[in-house]
Amino acid sequence: MTKADLISAVYETVGFSNKESSKIVELVFELMRNALENDEKVKISGFGNFTVRSKNIRRGRNPQTGEAIQISARKVLTFKASPVLKKVLNSPSA
Repeated sequence: MTKADLISAVYETVGFSNKESSKIVELVFELMRNALENDEKVKISGFGNFTVRSKNIRRGRNPQTGEAIQISARKVLTFKASPVLKKVLNSPSA
């Protein structure tokens, strides 16, 4: 599913104009992005949690040459599905 698909689904389900649906979807993504940039947790009930984790500098190895390299510190986005979503995904299809 793409962002365009989401906009289309909002348009068809809620009945807003295509332009309004686009603004709503963009606003939701912007709010989530801003919260994650500020190291806040984004929790969507029945869906899951998005969090930002900090990873420290660590040693790694170039798989082609075997040369030791240093992997820089960085932030990564993690997602943990809610038990409700896990249950739906693992239920037998009818």
